[in-house]
Amino acid sequence: MNLSSFSSFFVVLLVLWSETKVTFSQSNIDTRNYITWNDLTVEDKTFHSKDIGNQKKVIVVDKNGGGDSVTVQGAVDMVPQNNAERVKIHIRPGVYSEKVRVPASKPYISFIGDQDRASETVITWHDKASDRDNKGGLVGTWNSYSVIVESNYFCASWITFQNTAGRPPKGANGSQAVALRIAGDKAVFYKVRFLGSQDTLLDEIGTHYFLQCFIQGSVDFIFGNGRSLYKKCTLSVVDGHAIAAQSRTSANEDTGFSFVNCTVGGTGNPFLGRAWGDYSRVIYSNTEFNINVIPQGWDDWGKPSRQNTVVFGEYQCRGRGADRSRRVRWSKGMNYLEAKPFLDESFIRGDLWLRL
Repeated sequence: MNLSSFSSFFVVLLVLWSETKVTFSQSNIDTRNYITWNDLTVEDKTFHSKDIGNQKKVIVVDKNGGGDSVTVQGAVDMVPQNNAERVKIHIRPGVYSEKVRVPASKPYISFIGDQDRASETVITWHDKASDRDNKGGLVGTWNSYSVIVESNYFCASWITFQNTAGRPPKGANGSQAVALRIAGDKAVFYKVRFLGSQDTLLDEIGTHYFLQCFIQGSVDFIFGNGRSLYKKCTLSVVDGHAIAAQSRTSANEDTGFSFVNCTVGGTGNPFLGRAWGDYSRVIYSNTEFNINVIPQGWDDWGKPSRQNTVVFGEYQCRGRGADRSRRVRWSKGMNYLEAKPFLDESFIRGDLWLRL
């Protein structure tokens, strides 16, 4: 073999080795570290339970007794501690009146309703902050949830999370009533409904993706310190005072709420956001405001110093509530370069954990 032939042969070997290495690497990706469309659906169209080994991979909840559990909490309790594989809990249509907790020790859980029937599958409770717990103490906002998710890699699709504690008379205290409290990291909510009044959705901590969801409330009904993308969601204001209350506390804290291609409607003249934290960050992009937003748009929570540190922005929004002519001077009408970091899944580092 001459030198030229040897070089060509070596190049071919190198290419084959590279391709084999890439294939090997891709085949060994730990899919548990990614959320895919498969995690949001039940493949078995008959919706029966499914076992793999000694662990159920699909658990059926049926309030009428036709599944593995008549309650959602009962299904969660069936998932092993520190489970290492995705477990899908298929919740059949019905109203499940219970307080549900998904603990941190149970990652990789999906709550899945019937496709396009989210309004028929409802997990609901009625606690509010001023209620008393079984020890006589106040429930408080954080524990008023109907459902709490503390684990990582949680998914929900075609489900309704509801808190039925109605809005109290004006000026009443302790009216906070959380439908869902999400405190785990890397969660996806697809075509999910969140129904409540004050403090409907506690987007507490972690990185989250809300896609085509419906979120209803009156006062600060999306609040917390999550790093979350709300894409193509409908925000429904009920005689509202404020939509978002984000609680970022430091310039170094990489959290915030980004609303992209959403629709805002309902009644009242709400603030777009309130500065719950010193460095609160809320951005609306390409959003349709079919509601009379209060002209100043944003509120500093009664702390003028926050006007110098918050990030409250609007980019190419539309509708009768999008007029920025009377906005507070410390909010920002963003250009493309300023809005770009908030416009897609890169805001929540989706390349590291999403495969949608």
